[in-house]
Amino acid sequence: MTMKNPTPMNLLSLCNMSFGFFGIQFGWGLQMANMSSIYQMLGADEASLPLLWLAAPVTGLLVQPIIGHMSDRTWCGLGRRRPYFLIGAVLASIALVFMPHSSTLWMAAGLLWLLDGSVNISMEPFRAFVSDLLPEQQRTQGFAVQSLFIGLGSVLASSLPFVLTELFGVAGTAPSGQIPPAVHWAFTIGAGVFLAAVLWTVVTTREHPPADMEAFERMKAESAGPLGFLRELGEGLASMPRTMRQLAAVQFFTWSGLFCMWIYFSPAIASRIFGAVKGQPGYEELVAQAGQWTGVCFSVYNAVCFVFSFALVALARRVPARTLHIACLSLGGLGLAAVPFLPGKDFLFLSMAGVGIAWASILSMPYALLANCIPAAKTGFYMGVFNFFIVLPQIAISLGLGEALRFFPAVDSAMIVMGGGFCFLLAAGLTFRVGGNSQSFQH
Repeated sequence: MTMKNPTPMNLLSLCNMSFGFFGIQFGWGLQMANMSSIYQMLGADEASLPLLWLAAPVTGLLVQPIIGHMSDRTWCGLGRRRPYFLIGAVLASIALVFMPHSSTLWMAAGLLWLLDGSVNISMEPFRAFVSDLLPEQQRTQGFAVQSLFIGLGSVLASSLPFVLTELFGVAGTAPSGQIPPAVHWAFTIGAGVFLAAVLWTVVTTREHPPADMEAFERMKAESAGPLGFLRELGEGLASMPRTMRQLAAVQFFTWSGLFCMWIYFSPAIASRIFGAVKGQPGYEELVAQAGQWTGVCFSVYNAVCFVFSFALVALARRVPARTLHIACLSLGGLGLAAVPFLPGKDFLFLSMAGVGIAWASILSMPYALLANCIPAAKTGFYMGVFNFFIVLPQIAISLGLGEALRFFPAVDSAMIVMGGGFCFLLAAGLTFRVGGNSQSFQH
């Protein structure tokens, strides 16, 4: 059941529609840059980190298809997708406020489950929001604008603890077993930004009601409840469009590489660049410094993403999407693979430039390809199912990598980051197989 025919939006309306993603990514960016160092400061070793990060992929696997299914069947005073934006934002803001007050590993891990589940409630409908509100010829531009706000939110969030320490004198280190004040302030600020940005989109952007409300109500009734969801899930998986199946393999290895980077970049530079050795004097301080520098590095790759997104929109008019995605993933793979061989912390920015170019493409090209090959009535559902191929590799890494590290003690965190680069390169190779919608995007 489609909604009323969308009309093209001007740039201001596109920005209003996507501004909530700025807040979502602000919260996500704080998590990506700081959770490994938070866990280490609370006593976790490197082999334990993948399991402690399990919340992110599991909540994505469970929450996104369910929320997609529900939001496809929702229409109320707030619209179709906006109720989920708002519920997720409130819950995520609560988790962000309490996260830096964690005194034990189990408390931090529990709050991460709440945070990730809440972020997924807000984030999943935002992808479908673009398809709902924009005509087909403007969707790539809509996803590119989302990428701009994702990059901007991540830049500010990732660098925030470092900025608070360097410019405002907030302490960036703390006694053993405690989380530094700069991290406390960053997460509290992030909670406010998350909620305010989502509220802006909810207030400024209206949704279109179903074109045929009676047919919409019949569709809801026919697929209501858990059995309706399971039936749709089975039918949807069996009838995935060809392009979606091809993109699934690309996504699997792309997000394997990203997850390796997010978990192990901070431990990798703590040991290789900052010289932190667990059990040696000054270990916690060096880990905290590496955590702040990880935030700076992640800020750099997100800044590159933000800037490159402008070029990506122009390039996508002239270069086949498949070719563009291959090139971007290859640059990201080379950047990550080089991390163990760099001589100092400033050289990491070169690697992050490659990752940023890849990240801009990852955030837009697969979704633009997908949006034009799935039925409009099931956009939310298929966007949620597409997320399977993002979270399944992360679950595999979370459950298996820690044990592998215990079995192969010679493999360290820097080697895992390099392995993430090889995953990017494999994903680039698999993109050659993606067909059907490999032409240039038109706006």
